[in-house]
Amino acid sequence: MRWSQLYVPTLREDPADADAASHRLLVRAGYVRQLSAGHYSLLPLAARVRARIVAVVREEMERIGAQEFLLPALHPAELWRRTGRWESMGEEMFRLTDRKGAEQALGMTHEEVFAHLAGELRSYRQLPQVWYQFQTKFRDEARPRSGLLRVREFTMKDSYSFDLDEAGLERSFEAHRQAYLRIFERLGLPAFGVRASSGSMGGSASVEFMSPSAAGEDLVVRCPGCGYAANTEKALSALPAVADPLDGAVPEEFATPAARSIEELAQQHGVAPERQLKTLVQVVDGAPTLVLLRGDHALVEQKLLDALGASAARPATAEEITAALGASPGSLGPLGGHGLPVVADAALRGRTGLTCGANRDGFHLRGVSVERDVEVGRWADLREVVAGEPCAECGAALEVLRTIEVGHIFQLGRRYTEALDVAVSGPGGERVVPLMGSYGIGVERVLAALVEAHHDERGIRWPAAVAPFDVVLTVLPDKGGAVAEAAERLYGELGAAGVRVLLDDRAERPGVKFADAELIGVPRRLTVGARSLAAGVVELTDRADGAVREVALGAVVAELAGSAG
Repeated sequence: MRWSQLYVPTLREDPADADAASHRLLVRAGYVRQLSAGHYSLLPLAARVRARIVAVVREEMERIGAQEFLLPALHPAELWRRTGRWESMGEEMFRLTDRKGAEQALGMTHEEVFAHLAGELRSYRQLPQVWYQFQTKFRDEARPRSGLLRVREFTMKDSYSFDLDEAGLERSFEAHRQAYLRIFERLGLPAFGVRASSGSMGGSASVEFMSPSAAGEDLVVRCPGCGYAANTEKALSALPAVADPLDGAVPEEFATPAARSIEELAQQHGVAPERQLKTLVQVVDGAPTLVLLRGDHALVEQKLLDALGASAARPATAEEITAALGASPGSLGPLGGHGLPVVADAALRGRTGLTCGANRDGFHLRGVSVERDVEVGRWADLREVVAGEPCAECGAALEVLRTIEVGHIFQLGRRYTEALDVAVSGPGGERVVPLMGSYGIGVERVLAALVEAHHDERGIRWPAAVAPFDVVLTVLPDKGGAVAEAAERLYGELGAAGVRVLLDDRAERPGVKFADAELIGVPRRLTVGARSLAAGVVELTDRADGAVREVALGAVVAELAGSAG
């Protein structure tokens, strides 16, 4: 490809609205342009990188025996109603009604459609099956941000396994886990698997693949000692024991007129946060619910949803809180005849002598013993794990990393196959409902995560496996035409040898050409100038470390053909 013919609208200044390095650089380097919030056009360079990512993913999917499909992006509402997700998916699902009045959805994911197709399976001898596709997904994100990292329209590689029994599902799940690790290694993307919540997907097991990045929106808890890793929505830790007074005191009310927060109660009345009982009012699937935590702990909403098998939760409004408990936030407690369901964090089990709100503005209760004084309907792990807490498996201090989710795999079980009447005849002629797995990789998110992991102040530094070109052949100005002639000859010879070359034949100053080559991130730059040509050499510059060396003209093709990505 000749740069003079390639559409690469590079910019000298960063876009004003870019909040992540990948967003800033992909716009500046002419890879993407925003159409509207959460919707991006991929320009030629990005399309080339995307194609290389897809090729690696496809190779690894086919390596584990997966078969490629291409399913519709527009789905009838009836399929989603049968699994219960038409209602539970909420506002993130794009819904529409066609001219005949039929309700449709733009596919967020394809469990329902693949399970519908699996209805034609008849015998256990046809299992296992692993099916996959690359298809556009749509999610009505409330706050699209960070360029390609959080969008409303994107490409996903989603695959689905159908197995006869639990052992088969485990094999399919492990095959995908290993395939994903190979994919990210081949792409040059640092990523590792962590335990995760299945959320609205359902199922018994879930692993996310996370790439460490300051631009990430997910927090991962990891142990440097034993390697334990989990999303904060699933993470556990071993809390040190807290010495409580004997369970003898009766709850006693005391005045706290100016203390309306955990911190104010600690400062004004000497009640340490770990000795306070925090009462939150959450509206869970439309019903007010009391959630209890230690005063210094934070609620993880997904843990609450998982514990209750719920689909939606939100903090109650001040009006809802007053109606339910008769007090304002800051004076709330779980004692009394409120009649609300109570969910308590497991860290409160056995705790005595605690302080909580009295459900009367300006007053608190001391001497509260949770299991004696509170009617707890459910105990669950609800709290957020923080850095420095001991690992539950080895005791080492945990670390918390900010990450980008680049892949997610689920063991779904029979949720979708049962709902859509998928069954095969078993070895004895019996009716068997297959177990299902679901496995996703966001293609454009991987592209952006690669930029987050591989860039510097001058631009992108693509790994060779995904770069849009192997080498930029930069032609410096010359008066007699010998440089241009030598560059054209090299361009033809390198292309014939399978090297993907971008010939920078533009009538631009050398400084502009060098800056643009660094900005777009091609791994190597081959510079042909009059001085080096007279010496029978060309300059080869490595984008990753800036190393420059001279290569004899006759050795260039062998040098680059052996290292092309």
